[in-house]
Amino acid sequence: MNHPIYSELDLTSLLSLSFSALIDELHDRLSELGFGDIRPAHGFMFKCITPSGATGIELAEFLGITKQAVSKMVDYLENSGYVIRQNHPTDKRGKIIVLSERGWSVVKAKEKILTEIEGRWIENIGIERMHMLKEDLTKLVHIANEGKLSSRTRPVW
Repeated sequence: MNHPIYSELDLTSLLSLSFSALIDELHDRLSELGFGDIRPAHGFMFKCITPSGATGIELAEFLGITKQAVSKMVDYLENSGYVIRQNHPTDKRGKIIVLSERGWSVVKAKEKILTEIEGRWIENIGIERMHMLKEDLTKLVHIANEGKLSSRTRPVW
């Protein structure tokens, strides 16, 4: 870690590079498991869909994108077998997007892989420092969002 580049990186770069390293490894491993058609942006959408589904409007608000962009993503994920459009339980004209069996499989694989990656990071920096890092980042996120987590979780790339 004594390489000169490490001392030159600012916080934004460090956060971005660590996030990218995690996402890249996650998607490499998902690809190895047969989920190569899943993209990082889809994971953000899955967060809103689980556990009981979401409407297109809810997805658009959650991701901070247009309903048309959501519709294209849902079309792609439906054609790939990850989601299903169902009749809305209370709005007869509306649809709700839910995960299919394949969608739940990729969510479970993602959770397992992220747990393994975090475990390896803990081996590198120690459990106490990992807890401190998570607590500090949680505090900063809450402060930045006036005491609550942001209602939108959109990709940063």
